Amino acid sequence: MAYSTWKSVQSAMSLLLMATLFSSALGANEPFEIGDIKVNPGEQKSGYLTVSEKSDPGCMIPISVINGTKRGKILALVAGVHGYEYPPILALYRLKEKIDPQSLAGTLVIVHIANLPGFQRRIIYYNPHDWKNLNRVFPGDPDGSQAQRIAHVLTEEIVKRCDCLIDLHCGDGNEALIPYCYWMRSDDKRLDGITKDMVLAFGIKHIIIDESRTKNVTQSKYLGNTAVLMSKPAITTESGYLGRTDEEAVVRNIHGIMNVMKYFKMIEGKPECVSAPVWIDKYEVVYSDTDGLFFPETKMGYFVSKGERVGYLTDYLGKVRQELRAPFSGIMLYIINTPPANKDEPLFEVSRIKSENR
Repeated sequence: MAYSTWKSVQSAMSLLLMATLFSSALGANEPFEIGDIKVNPGEQKSGYLTVSEKSDPGCMIPISVINGTKRGKILALVAGVHGYEYPPILALYRLKEKIDPQSLAGTLVIVHIANLPGFQRRIIYYNPHDWKNLNRVFPGDPDGSQAQRIAHVLTEEIVKRCDCLIDLHCGDGNEALIPYCYWMRSDDKRLDGITKDMVLAFGIKHIIIDESRTKNVTQSKYLGNTAVLMSKPAITTESGYLGRTDEEAVVRNIHGIMNVMKYFKMIEGKPECVSAPVWIDKYEVVYSDTDGLFFPETKMGYFVSKGERVGYLTDYLGKVRQELRAPFSGIMLYIINTPPANKDEPLFEVSRIKSENR
């Protein structure tokens, strides 16, 4: 090789090394691989996670990855754990078009519809192949039924891969529900501090201080709880009701997510945290004792007194079988607003506002 050519090669290599060191100093991001897609810094790609076929059919989980040019948090956003909960699903499709990977720090991993079989069949709560509630079978089982296998894939590919997570819900097709969030407390004060900041940044006024979730990671049940038990900051949000696609609920989800992104410095700006949160220190879901028809006598967001009748159940011939009363005084977070009632399914949720003395 001629001396001049060798010097040119050396010069080019030096420039490349300097550029690499410079980009590292600036905190350049790295490629992100998930499933069968690889997303380079500054790119956005979409694809599917595969849930294999076992004793029942396999399925796909549609995802998108937006990989920023700068290093930062890996934030997972999961919608559609319940397939009839539409506003969070619509919010994530719209959010995908709003985020520019060139100006993003970190990585967004978007699960558009976690329970695609339930979404396709327009089914509340359940998976149509095994009739399990996906948000009751985490961390899942790779050899279990379809819902359990979906949960396993989400645990392995989403929860374990992310730094933080938002589990996005709303009132299912039968639930009249006011917006609220769950702040799931753990035994880790540092983690609790981050999740408290996240839930305040999301911006919904009513916040449940939830200390009721199991601490056993092998039986974590809920997606958000699974993340918390794996030391990943996570919150669960509720925005939307009765399976509707109202613009207000969709926008509330987008606004909340972007505020959390600002909190983690993934995008420019300062988060607009909720200024006067209403902390809830006790809540109870009341379930049906029988099959039949439910007739509500109050509405979501209304205050009820302890012992007040909030609805009643009849059998299929119209005979009253059960009166439903408030277990304590508080706010109706949600109430079933469609007639069908099934044994052991929820009818309403009442919450108690935290007082200064508690």
